[in-house]
Amino acid sequence: MTTSIVVFWLDGVMYVYWNIRLSEYRLRLGQRPMLSSTLAREICEMEADLCSAFSDPNRILILYALNEKPLNVSEITAELEIPQSTTSRHLKILRDRGLVISSRQGTSVEYRLSDPRLIDALDVLRSVLRDRIARRANLMDVADA
Repeated sequence: MTTSIVVFWLDGVMYVYWNIRLSEYRLRLGQRPMLSSTLAREICEMEADLCSAFSDPNRILILYALNEKPLNVSEITAELEIPQSTTSRHLKILRDRGLVISSRQGTSVEYRLSDPRLIDALDVLRSVLRDRIARRANLMDVADA
């Protein structure tokens, strides 16, 4: 499913359109904008759908590989040493979520990241993970002392 989002302001009201739905919230001077519960839930569902693409290590490895350069299925399969059917299945998921885009190059299809900020997001997750591991290691040191 492809999600289209259009955001615009009109007379102090932010309008957010996605998949033919219209949600709005009013911006009050000096206050943070409050999302309606429906809008907040729909945004969270979109975020969860996006994050579900990160739920498999092979998909994360594919994203990092595509960050280096555009690749076709055979190149990704060889680089990650996974079956071609697995590679194709993961690429379909990433493409359906809008994380990769494909283009035909002669007889093969080449894949690339749709947005380089995806790698920034993965790097933030790695940083959080690194900090959690370090805290646990410190707890183990304290427990052993």
